[in-house]
Amino acid sequence: TGLGLERIVAVMQGVHSNYEIDLFRNLIRAAQEILSAQGVKSHSLNVVADHIRAAAFLITDGVLPSNEGRGYVLRRIVRRAIRHGHRLGAQETFFYKLVAPLVAEMGSAYPELAKAQVSVERALMQEEERFNETLEQGLRILDDGLATIKSDTIPGELIFKLYDTYGFPVDLTRDVALERNLKLDMAGFEREMEAQRDRARAAGKFDTDYNAAIVADHGTEFSGYEHEQDNAHVTELYRDLKMRTEMLEENEVGIVVLDRTPFYAESGGQVGDTGILVGKTGQFIVQDTKKHPSGTHLHIGRVERGRIRVGDSLEARIDKEWRQKTRLNHSATHLLHAALRQALGVHVAQKGSLVHPEYLRFDFSHLQPVTPDELQDIEDLVNTQIRANHEVETRVMNLDDAKVSGAMALFGEKYTEKVRVLRMSDFSVELCGGTHVRRTGDIGLFKITSESGVAAGVRRIEAVTGAGALAYVRETEQKLASVANLLRAHPDEVARKIEQLQTRIKTLEKDVEQWRGKLTRGESVDLASQVKQIKGVKVLAARLDGADAKGLREAIDQLKDRLAPAAIVLASVVDGKVTLIAGVTKDLVGRLHASDLVNQVAVKVGGKGGGRPDMAQAGGNDPSSLDAALSDLPGWVEQRLS
Repeated sequence: TGLGLERIVAVMQGVHSNYEIDLFRNLIRAAQEILSAQGVKSHSLNVVADHIRAAAFLITDGVLPSNEGRGYVLRRIVRRAIRHGHRLGAQETFFYKLVAPLVAEMGSAYPELAKAQVSVERALMQEEERFNETLEQGLRILDDGLATIKSDTIPGELIFKLYDTYGFPVDLTRDVALERNLKLDMAGFEREMEAQRDRARAAGKFDTDYNAAIVADHGTEFSGYEHEQDNAHVTELYRDLKMRTEMLEENEVGIVVLDRTPFYAESGGQVGDTGILVGKTGQFIVQDTKKHPSGTHLHIGRVERGRIRVGDSLEARIDKEWRQKTRLNHSATHLLHAALRQALGVHVAQKGSLVHPEYLRFDFSHLQPVTPDELQDIEDLVNTQIRANHEVETRVMNLDDAKVSGAMALFGEKYTEKVRVLRMSDFSVELCGGTHVRRTGDIGLFKITSESGVAAGVRRIEAVTGAGALAYVRETEQKLASVANLLRAHPDEVARKIEQLQTRIKTLEKDVEQWRGKLTRGESVDLASQVKQIKGVKVLAARLDGADAKGLREAIDQLKDRLAPAAIVLASVVDGKVTLIAGVTKDLVGRLHASDLVNQVAVKVGGKGGGRPDMAQAGGNDPSSLDAALSDLPGWVEQRLS
């Protein structure tokens, strides 16, 4: 009947609307106080109260505002609530302030909401600030567009541009249209939307999709959890990754399908195994292993010698070193995930990963950069678990039983009824189908190499393990030793030496600036003797080599004070480049323009410039013509004044 919990509550509390039950009454009252809308009854208050609950629980479950998928759903919910807050008179960020009243109402029933309060507030505040910037920019662009419209209809192209490029909601454009008695060309908007969908569909098609060409009649039994090599039979062959064939000849590139294989096929972020397939008549180098949508393993590579036929019996041998390095990094990824949640908060959720033999990459939800201290804590947590040398247990369980046992499942992943549960003590318990170490101590060492942002609310950590981590530490030590050698110091003294150098550099820079100023002021006094009187105006065109633009401007300011009425051009040559500054005193601005003055010289030294009527700047790349250009300037000024 669609009765639902809240409608039952409405019946029990004797009210006629879900928004009149105690939960919403308190949230609406809190919204009224935050928005200074006491006594106001409005549908917008209901929207704000409803949407704060939806948004807060989504963020608590690991969803963050974005431009795709569930993140986009959240973004639309948040922005709709913000717009209704604006209708109620909100002038500043307000939505995040409703998290505390929500926690007061529902935190005891949902303790995870209370734990995530700070991160939920931060996410909502950042999203509202971002949306306010979008609104300001969108309204400015809409106003510019409306200024060019000669009809009473906003074109579909403009509506779509605002929506697609600037994130400006269509219904907000509609509100503006109603305020200004304008119509919307929604048919044109829909045409633009459909064209965008077509472009997206076209962009989503792979140039070479071998999966589409492969029949995969035969399944593959994976034996790689127990074996690093196994005997198998060829069930299918494909030449050039797409053409079904009965045989692959020497040096031909293709795909081999086996009835059973120890080769792990790329999935769950873990790269596919490499290795060789050896038979009586040929040998096939496996350069990658992919999984067909049907689940069949595809061994991709080339025939190194001989030939491979359908029906051949082959020995499948994985590259043991490749697999072992991958194991270390995959197990470390699970420890990293658990450490992130412990160090940063339970809001951390996996957003993507790559497990490669040489390194691991882990993307996760978090709203700000991870600080150096937090990174150190995370690294320490992982290495503590490595030193504890826990046994890594794997069990195949029913999905429901696995969840009851506390195993973490990744939101959005598709799981079969039977799943593998990977446990490393109680520190990390997750569902995972990848290959792993036998004990955490096998990982040896874990070192974070970088932390960065990859999208709004998504951070990325890259790290190395085992021999890769030792090589990273050794390389870092060598770099430190090189720096210490350049500084002629012990590695322990490097930081102190660099601080001393920085202090000395700053002092020298100040000294240089002071001497340059003194030089400029001193030369400006001498320059006064080069002034020419032309029709009552003092004209000066001179070189001040070595001075920068700032020094030239200071010199002109001093000369203008002493020489008015005056027209001045000063030039400097540094590293083969000409810098020109022109100045005109205020009493001459109506008769001479500083831009014209500076360009009269600039064009003759291969440059151009511009500026205000009283001060202009230019550059050039032909110092050899500078003296002649400066000597011609008084004559040009005389002509202009005439």
